[in-house]
Amino acid sequence: MRDALDATPYDALLLLSFGGPEGPDDVVPFLENVTRGRGIPKERLKEVGQHYFLFGGVSPINDQNRALLDALRKDFADHGLGLPIYWGNRNWAPYLTDTLREMVADGHRRILVLATSAYASYSGCRQYRENLADSLAALEAEGLELPKIDKLRHYFNHPGFLEPMIDGVLASLAELPEDVRDGAHLAFSTHSIPNASADTSGPVEGHGEGGAYVAQHLEVSRLIADAVRERTGVDHPWQLVYQSRSGAPHIPWLEPDICDHLEERHESGAPAVVIAPVGFVSDHMEVLYDLDTEAKAKAEELGLPMRRSATVGDDPRFAAAVRDLVLERAAVERGQEVTPCALGALGADHNLCPVGCCPARAPKPAAAGADSPYA
Repeated sequence: MRDALDATPYDALLLLSFGGPEGPDDVVPFLENVTRGRGIPKERLKEVGQHYFLFGGVSPINDQNRALLDALRKDFADHGLGLPIYWGNRNWAPYLTDTLREMVADGHRRILVLATSAYASYSGCRQYRENLADSLAALEAEGLELPKIDKLRHYFNHPGFLEPMIDGVLASLAELPEDVRDGAHLAFSTHSIPNASADTSGPVEGHGEGGAYVAQHLEVSRLIADAVRERTGVDHPWQLVYQSRSGAPHIPWLEPDICDHLEERHESGAPAVVIAPVGFVSDHMEVLYDLDTEAKAKAEELGLPMRRSATVGDDPRFAAAVRDLVLERAAVERGQEVTPCALGALGADHNLCPVGCCPARAPKPAAAGADSPYA
């Protein structure tokens, strides 16, 4: 971690997340926000919303963001970093545009953004940048002075993101019956996306064969599996798997699906499985439903012992990693020599998304990148 607690030129940090409903009446309006422009009928949205209704119509993501905000503010205060932290969502209150308007009213003009997505992809990076551009355009139309916005780099291989997940896998292995523990298979799970979107994730030179999205997840999976082997002396077999697929069935998405994978592991004789949701920062709805409900039910049906390890959430090590990333980016902006903190073979990711990185099907303005109209 960095010794110099100097965040200049930045004067605020924005936690930018997806958002989620906080009651049954919020579910359909929330899903309308998420799917705006796709022409999905309200009745279909009510069907999709059943996942939320099973949990009282409340997504855990907002409370998890509040907990992360508290952890970040505590870490910054404990280390003497006087950088105010705000929170805005793409699809539910507090809405991004409202938060940016508040930040401008508070006098902030150089804003760093932490997105609750650790990896490169259209939905995990560029879409956030498009939302930032939309919000800046709205503020511009109101005649407000626009802040300059930068986004923190992808943090998938920062030790403060990896270490809590390693501990989570170790804890889950320890919970398994001793007679199946050493033979347990590790299933590293992330959100499935269309193959075409995966293939164009990250910078243009890395497009194809799953692009940066698959490469980054494979690297994280390998780093965790290697750490587990080093700390237990057991070399567990592992695989990257996917969950939460949506969309038309004729469009190829990343596979295998976690439930199909559990069936395959059972048929191949695996005595147990630990599912590690490495693609998610916190235990939001897709973790609770797709893993803790559907995958758990599948494992019980198969008679396959299964444990699900924890996500990073508000772990103090992740809060410390965010502080490190803020200070790293601030030093870069000041023109100082910086050694980024990153584990594994891929190294630290880019600070500025290049042109052609994670392109949209229909081009839209995106802030905080080399192609930003708000440089």
